Amino acid sequence: MALKYPVFIVIGFILVIICLFYKIKKPSYSNGHKIANTNFVKQLSYYQNKIKLYNSLLFLVKVLCLISIIVSSFLLARPYVTDVISDEEYNRDIFLCMDVSGSVNNLNLELVDELKETVSSLKGDRFGISIFNTSSVTLVPLTSDYEYVNNVLTQLKKSIEYYIDPDRSYTNSDDYFYNVGYLYSGTTTGSYERGSSLIGDGLASCVYNFPNKEDRTRIIIFTTDNSLAGSPFLTLEEAANLSKEKNVIVYGIAPVTIGRTDKETFEKAVKLTKGNYYDIRSSTVTSIVRDIEKNSKSLHKKESVTLQRDVPTIPFIILAISIFSLIIIDRRVKL
Repeated sequence: MALKYPVFIVIGFILVIICLFYKIKKPSYSNGHKIANTNFVKQLSYYQNKIKLYNSLLFLVKVLCLISIIVSSFLLARPYVTDVISDEEYNRDIFLCMDVSGSVNNLNLELVDELKETVSSLKGDRFGISIFNTSSVTLVPLTSDYEYVNNVLTQLKKSIEYYIDPDRSYTNSDDYFYNVGYLYSGTTTGSYERGSSLIGDGLASCVYNFPNKEDRTRIIIFTTDNSLAGSPFLTLEEAANLSKEKNVIVYGIAPVTIGRTDKETFEKAVKLTKGNYYDIRSSTVTSIVRDIEKNSKSLHKKESVTLQRDVPTIPFIILAISIFSLIIIDRRVKL
């Protein structure tokens, strides 16, 4: 701790010295009358106790006054501490890229539920959500508004649940059409001409959602069964090469129903981007997300900032107590 204006400490010290050595003349009784024969009263224990109390309180008043002077000088000198703040944080850009064809819905349902807790714990990271089938739709562009991201994840979960196990009594309701349409509006555009589950196109579209020329770790959590059912513009391998070129790491997650050939192709593609491949048989979604969290941090270091912070709290409390005590004593001793 240091002082901005130490000269006030010197001034306070001088005032304390003056108060200690200053003698007040005895009061004269020119305006009053002396009382004779007071020796008897002075010998009474009641009188002696009152005088002792008075002298004690008077001494305490003097001490509190000196403390108030010292503390006031200390406050005027402005005590402060210096904080060196290193502006560092772990930053990443993460996109959840989901294949929303029917065969992946059970995997997506589990993943969405797990990711809600993960998103709530993020600090400094940006998160986005992209879904695809025939075409790709960006539900959430990269944002640090985690509450909004979780709201979208909640809606995704509800929509998937409606599709997997719809309440038949409500299949013609507006609520049903909205929730099912949330998954498929836009993602099935062109399906009659091009088919569905266009894996490479979905991944490539998500890659282009990242901004250019930013020094941040870029990650795609990619869920699909890699079951191609159409004619994509890019194959999965071509999309993986594009991800590698753009420095995007892909973590692939597949359901237990994935075929052997599809698994091998999928695993080879994500490892090309320096990512990892997972299926639910080898690990739970929780451990997959934890693995991504542990191995994909991006540390951003910025210049350190030196800040001076005043610390008047303790001396102010002492001064307040001293003044309050003086007020209390004044009710007992008429100064």
